[in-house]
Amino acid sequence: MPILEAIRLAFGTIRAQKLKSFFSLIGAFIGVMFLIAVVSIVKGMDRYVQEDFAAKIFGINTFSVSRRPGFHAGEVSQALRRAWARRPQLYWDDYHAIRAALPPQDLVAIQSSNQAEGQAGAKTSSFLQVSGVSQDFFQIRDYEIADGRVFSPEEISHGVNVVVIGRDVADSFFTGQDPVGQTLRIAGFPYTVIGVVQKQGTVFGISLDRFALAPYTSPIKTVVNPRKVVDEIIVKAPTLAGMRDAMDQVEAVMRTRHHLRPYQDDDFSLTTQQDVLSFWAKISRVLYTALPLLVGVSLVVGGIVIMNIMLMAVAERTREIGIRKSLGARRRDILAQFLVESATLSTTGAVLGILAGLALARIVQAVSPLPMGVSPLSIVIGVALGVGVGMIAGVYPANRAAKLDPVVALRYE
Repeated sequence: MPILEAIRLAFGTIRAQKLKSFFSLIGAFIGVMFLIAVVSIVKGMDRYVQEDFAAKIFGINTFSVSRRPGFHAGEVSQALRRAWARRPQLYWDDYHAIRAALPPQDLVAIQSSNQAEGQAGAKTSSFLQVSGVSQDFFQIRDYEIADGRVFSPEEISHGVNVVVIGRDVADSFFTGQDPVGQTLRIAGFPYTVIGVVQKQGTVFGISLDRFALAPYTSPIKTVVNPRKVVDEIIVKAPTLAGMRDAMDQVEAVMRTRHHLRPYQDDDFSLTTQQDVLSFWAKISRVLYTALPLLVGVSLVVGGIVIMNIMLMAVAERTREIGIRKSLGARRRDILAQFLVESATLSTTGAVLGILAGLALARIVQAVSPLPMGVSPLSIVIGVALGVGVGMIAGVYPANRAAKLDPVVALRYE
C-alpha cells in the first residue's frame, strides 16, 4: 500500500472515531507539549540570566571582593556559615590598598547598601535602597545620567550631602517636578539631588531603579555600614585577561593585609559574573536531565494508550481485514496500514503538542520578564518522538492484524 494512501486512510479513521482518536493522541500531546514548553522556558531563562541578570547585576569583566560569596551553589552548612561569620570585615583602607595596587585603567569602587527611610515633602518611604559608593561605581555599572550629573572627587573627599537617584525614586518623590536641585532626606539627613540615572528596567520582576547613591564618605555611612566598613569592593578591567590579572593582584593584596600564610585559605571571596553563570548552569543541567525522564513517562503512558486503542481497532475491524485479504491484500499491506495509522495518531498529537507548548511558553513570556527561547532541535525531537512512539506502540497490534487468517476473519462477528 502506498504510504500516502495509508496516511489518508489513517486520517479517515481519526475523523470517523473522534473520541478514540482523542484518547490515542492525548499522551503524545501532553509529553511533547511539556517538552517544547520547558525547553523554550529554560532556554529563555538561559538567555535572560546571561544577557540581563548577570550583565546588569555584575557587568562585563567585573568582579567583587566581599566577606562571603555572593553566590554559593548547593546547601550551606551551619559550619560554613559560622566560618563565613568569623571572617574579617572589609574596610575603606582595603579599598585604597586595592586601588593603589591596580593599574589606572582598572576601575575600583566601594558599595555599601541598606534600606532607609526617604522623605521629600509629604512623601515618605521606609524601603528606599540607599548605597554609599565611590565615583567609579557609575562607570562600572554603566549608569548613564539622564538628568544632572554624578558627584565629583571633591564631593567624595569632603563627604558632601549629594545624591544620585534612580528613575523610580524620582517619579515617586518628585512627581511632575525636576528632581535635580530638590532635597531628599535619607534617614533624617538632608541630601541634594544632583542627578537621575537613566531607567535600568527590571530583573526577575524586581525594579533596578529604586535606589539612591551617595558618597560613601557622607553621613550615609552611619546607615549603610558604620566604622568605615565596606560591603563589597568592585573592580572592572578593560578586558577579560585584565580582569584575571586584577583578580590575582587583589587576592595578593588581601592575603597580605589579612596576614594569611601560604597554607591558609582565603578569608574573603572574589565573585565574578561567571560564578553566577556557573550557578545557573548547574540548575539548568538538572532541569535538562530531569526533563527527558518526565517526558518519557508521559510518552510511555501515551504509547500504552495507543497500543490499547489499536488492539481494539484490530478487533473491531477483523471482518474488514478478512475482506481485504480475500481481495488480494498482502500481509505487509495490513501491517503498513495499522503502523501508519498508529504513527499518524501519535504524530498528530505531537504536532498539536508543539503548538500548545509554544503557546504556553508565550504565555509565560507575556506574564513574566523571561523571554521565550524556541529551540528548533526540540521541535524536531518532538515530531520524531511522535512518529517513534506511534510506530513502537503500533507494532504489536499491526502484527496481530497482519497474521489474521482471512477465512476466520470473514466469519468473525
